Amino acid sequence: MLSAMRVGSAQDVDERARQVRRFVDERILPVEPELAAEPRQAARRIAELSAQARAAGLWGSFYPQALGGRIASLRAYLLVAEQEGRSEYGPAIFGDDATLDLHMLSRHAGEEIRQRFLAPLAAGTMVSSYGMSEPDSIGSIPATLSSHAELVDGHWRLSGRKWFICRAERAALVTVIARTAPGPLESGLSMLLVPTDLPGFRVERPLSILGRFSGQGELSFDQVQVPASHVLGEVGQGLALMQERLALGRILRSVHWLGLAQRCFDLMCARIHSARGVQARLADKQLVRQRVFRVYQGIASARALLHDAADKYDAGVANSIEVNIAKVAASQALSEAADSAIQIMGAEGLSELSPLSGIYRTARTTHILDGTDDALVSAVGRQLLDSCDETGLDFDWPSVMAGAGR
Repeated sequence: MLSAMRVGSAQDVDERARQVRRFVDERILPVEPELAAEPRQAARRIAELSAQARAAGLWGSFYPQALGGRIASLRAYLLVAEQEGRSEYGPAIFGDDATLDLHMLSRHAGEEIRQRFLAPLAAGTMVSSYGMSEPDSIGSIPATLSSHAELVDGHWRLSGRKWFICRAERAALVTVIARTAPGPLESGLSMLLVPTDLPGFRVERPLSILGRFSGQGELSFDQVQVPASHVLGEVGQGLALMQERLALGRILRSVHWLGLAQRCFDLMCARIHSARGVQARLADKQLVRQRVFRVYQGIASARALLHDAADKYDAGVANSIEVNIAKVAASQALSEAADSAIQIMGAEGLSELSPLSGIYRTARTTHILDGTDDALVSAVGRQLLDSCDETGLDFDWPSVMAGAGR
C-alpha cells in the first residue's frame, strides 16, 4: 500500500498526487463552507480532517525524511503539493504549515531545540509561526527592522513588535528576526526561536485580510528572556537564513496557489460546458475562448517556472531569480484564473454559492505575501542587469551558477 511506504519512483509520486486529489475533492471541498465559518468551529473541523489525512498516510509529504517525510526531492513534491493546494484549507489539513519550519530547524537548530520541538511539530501537536514583518518597518528592506535582542546572563532580552504573522494565536513557537548587533545586516541580524509561553510575549490583536480573518495577528515582545541556545544557525546569520527560508517558502506557497488556479480553471470550463453554458453558447464566443487560453497559458507557464526553480533547489544551484519570477508568475496565474472564472460564472461567482469569492480574496493577497510583486520585479530586474555583460545573459544557469549555493 502506497501510504505505508516511502514514495520513490515517478509512478509512486503520481499515485500519491491522485490520492491527495481524491481526498481534497471528496472530503475537503464539500465542507469548505464549514471551514470558512467561525474560527473555533473551523479549527475543530480542520483537526478532524487532519487526523483523516494522517490515517490515510497523506500527512507531511515533504517533511524531512527523518521526521516521516515521504518525498525526498522538492521537484517531485510539487506534483503532490499542487493537489494539496486545490483548497485554501488543504495546506493546513495536510500538515504543510509546518514543512518550512521543520526543514529550517532540522538544518540549523541545536540539539536541545531539535529534541524539544521537532517531533511535536511533525506530529501536528505543536504549531509554529514566523515573525519578520513589523508595523514600523518596510517589509522589503530588512535594514528597517527594529526588533532587537541583547545577550545578558545567558539569555537574549528580546523586544519589538511583529505583525501579519500567520497562526499568531495558535503558535507555541515563533521564529523571530531581530537585530543582535550594530553594523552591517550581514552580521547584525539573527533568528531567535521564541516559545510563546515566555513572560513578555503577547498576542496584541488579530488582523483580518480583505475583511476576513485567516489566522494572522500582531505580536509584541517586551524584554522576553530567550535562552542563548535558541539561536537558529549562528549569531549574526539571520540575513542568510532569511534568504534560505524565502527560497523554499516562496516555492511552497506558490505551488499551492497554482493548485487554486487549476481549480478555478476547472470551474470555469465546467460552467462553459454546463447546460446553462451551452444555452448561452459560451464556447462559441471569442472572448470566452481567449480567457480559457490565457488562464491555461498562465498556469502552464507558472508550473514550468516552479519546476525549474525546484530543480535548481534540489541541485543546490543558486535560484533566487528563478524562485522570484516563479512566485510572481504563480500569483498572476491565480489572479487571472479567479477573475476569469468569476466573469464566466457571473453573479453566482461573486456569491457564497461558489468558492470563487474566497479564492479571489486569496489571489489578491498573493501579490503582497512573501514579497510584494513590485519589490520582486525590481530586485530581479537589477539581478538580471547585473548578470548581463556585453554579450547578454547566459541562460545556462546550472553550469554557470553551480557552486554558488542558494
